[in-house]
Amino acid sequence: MTVEEVQSDKLSEGVRAVDRALDILLAFRPGDGSLAASELLKRVDLSRPTLYRLLRTLEQRGFLASSGEPRRYQLGPAVGQLAHAWNTDLNLVAIAQPAMHAVWEQTGETVALLLHRGQERVCVAELPSRQPLSFRRGIGHSESVVVGASGRAILAFLTSPESYLDDSVPLERKVAYIEELARIRKAGYAISRDELIKGAVAIAVPVLNSRGQVLGSLAVYGPSARIDEEAVQDHTASLQRATREITQKLG
Repeated sequence: MTVEEVQSDKLSEGVRAVDRALDILLAFRPGDGSLAASELLKRVDLSRPTLYRLLRTLEQRGFLASSGEPRRYQLGPAVGQLAHAWNTDLNLVAIAQPAMHAVWEQTGETVALLLHRGQERVCVAELPSRQPLSFRRGIGHSESVVVGASGRAILAFLTSPESYLDDSVPLERKVAYIEELARIRKAGYAISRDELIKGAVAIAVPVLNSRGQVLGSLAVYGPSARIDEEAVQDHTASLQRATREITQKLG
């Protein structure tokens, strides 16, 4: 067997282990409270040794908690952490909608809310422009947080933005990029022209929580034919009013 085949087998086994662990978590239903291993065995297609091995791992990582004798298992705090993050996103989208609509009415351009997710920012809400010539990315679209105005508006307000830059980037470019982020942080907004889409202008401001932590960015997209320097200033003011409103509502 070649090295590549061995590595492939290890990867496949790892994927199977993840799949089986998820089966265990998804076996819990509303109202279950706690389940014994014997009850879980009836719901998942696993051998007893495999089940116990995965139960130990899930408990060590906080996805399960156990008590009693014989042991009974219930969903752990790590599941609650994921649920809280999911609910927070839903709440933020709902809270942001009125402010987004105000920007949309004021600018006539596409307005998007993007949230920071690891190395990327993800569009979670968008109000497309009604004008024939317009730009939009679509809900669910993700891109590196390093590129684009909406990415840099997030990165400029993180504590260690340099950690997001690829090691292959030359030092001079890294220094210039960090200096640009400092200017964005001071100005309170980021702008890009023809960067990701030819002919498009993007203006973005950070969305902060009540503790001053950046959650994402609110952006306006439109064609350069409509967004001149005067429009940039007007749209930026609209975005900043909106994000202040969102932060206040977040409490």
